Amino acid sequence: MKDSNCIFCKIANGEIPSNTLYEDDTFRVIFDLGPASRGHALILTKEHFRNIYDIDEDVLCKASKLAKKMAGVMTEVLKADGFNLMQNNEEVAGQSVFHFHMHLIPRYKGDKAIQFWKPHEADNEELAAMAEEIKKAMDKDL
Repeated sequence: MKDSNCIFCKIANGEIPSNTLYEDDTFRVIFDLGPASRGHALILTKEHFRNIYDIDEDVLCKASKLAKKMAGVMTEVLKADGFNLMQNNEEVAGQSVFHFHMHLIPRYKGDKAIQFWKPHEADNEELAAMAEEIKKAMDKDL
């Protein structure tokens, strides 16, 4: 299923030109036009899924395998020193286009491309309570 109003559907299915790094029946990998670092790319699904909550599990598994392969090749070709894989879900988590996609971000020493969070101290009792809630929910879901 495609969403005729979704820009990533249009790019993934070739309606809008892009610098394509890889393509198969399920995915198109393109360079991001607003890159965090040199070589920043996106894995786009050709079928429309809003985000991780919506995506077919088999497609998600294939996306993960493709991300691993792309990260290895891109690290070698671009002479990157490291690599970030990012996938954001919902606006509060940084998702700005509501079509499942994964960011492939080559990292270079001193690039400051992504500023990570500052660790806070965790409350062990709160962690234990949350763990129990999540375990119970997982048991119901499985």
